Amino acid sequence: MIEYDNKVWFRHILNFHKTDTIRILLREMLIVAVYTAIVAAIEIHFLRDLRMMESGESVVKVLKNTTIMHSILGFVLSLLVVFRTNTAYDRWWEGRKLWGALVNNTRNLSVKINSFLPECCQAEKEFFRTMIGNFPTALKEHLRGGIKLNEIEDVEGFKASCADRQHIPNLMIQSLYRKTKSLLDAGHLSGDELIVIDKELKSFFDIMGACERIKNTPIPFSYGIFLKKFIFFYIITLPIGFVAYFEYWAIPISVFVFYVLVSLEIIAEEIEMPFGRDANDLPTQKLADMIRENVNEIFAD
Repeated sequence: MIEYDNKVWFRHILNFHKTDTIRILLREMLIVAVYTAIVAAIEIHFLRDLRMMESGESVVKVLKNTTIMHSILGFVLSLLVVFRTNTAYDRWWEGRKLWGALVNNTRNLSVKINSFLPECCQAEKEFFRTMIGNFPTALKEHLRGGIKLNEIEDVEGFKASCADRQHIPNLMIQSLYRKTKSLLDAGHLSGDELIVIDKELKSFFDIMGACERIKNTPIPFSYGIFLKKFIFFYIITLPIGFVAYFEYWAIPISVFVFYVLVSLEIIAEEIEMPFGRDANDLPTQKLADMIRENVNEIFAD
């Protein structure tokens, strides 16, 4: 995720990040400019003196009426783009809230485990310290499509049990439950303490399931492709009416309209899947590292 000072905006206008949509759309913007220039040349040099057979009106004058259609379609398109952007941002923000809940729940579980277990259970505390710190890292990589075992701390041979498993976060929670059950059987935890711990462990499942729902449920294909087609046909017909009013000034105007509309679509596509490695995705690596540091600090007391 890109970190920046939102109070300093003028400097950001002049800077072009590698993910800036101007860089991404530069080739397409040039194509739109060339296309608009061709339309402008045809209208200005070949159609200006051409008149309709029946009414005798100039063809260029008739083409001016297409701007009314673009005004109506532009309003409809703006509603669709706003809905698309808001939907994508809602998914991004929901993902951030889930990881914020994970930060709080790992702290809560660590504090309770460290407080409930007696001093004689140092090995068990070490197990919980390692596994709680491992879970956000495993979840981060699971949401990205795979697990990097080198990022996971080993404890009690846990890494060896991951060799043939597809869902490592599930295995981690299962291991935490098994260890908790063994502590209950050994009399190191009471039934009431188990209920308190179970609430925090269950939240791991809830957060993981909600993140998987966001990852595995993209925006419906029909809606996404319809919006792209709408923008495409809107842009290719836009110069027809604009040239009649602005002549060659229609070139920068059409390019700018194309840039705004398609940039919003690109931004929405990037943030609707917030758990990847794109520049505007959630800082899950930073959050996972922070959680591990917090857990280590709690168990150090």
